[in-house]
Amino acid sequence: MAESDRERAVGGWIWNENVQPFLTLLAQYAGYDFDETDWQTVELGLEVTDDEHPDRWYSYTLFGSAHHLEVHLANAVGGAEVSVRVAGTSDPELLLRADTLMSAFATRFVA
Repeated sequence: MAESDRERAVGGWIWNENVQPFLTLLAQYAGYDFDETDWQTVELGLEVTDDEHPDRWYSYTLFGSAHHLEVHLANAVGGAEVSVRVAGTSDPELLLRADTLMSAFATRFVA
């Protein structure tokens, strides 16, 4: 990936129960079919993460037909949040969508 693409990123946090729907929707925007195997891989990778240590974040790439995104995730130790950083595209609309998804999934929905 070009250095200029790496510099374009959005970050935030979401509730841990929202990680799978977040990734599913983000993948759709990238043109990638995020399936159960993808989720199992991410879920396993998240188990040993720590958002306070940069070397303990988990990265997952969404290679879609429209975009390739690098999603970096880490659990907040002692909390129910997951820190998220999305990079890999210079498309401002896609970055805005990723940021909006993070804002939405940082909300607890009451059924």
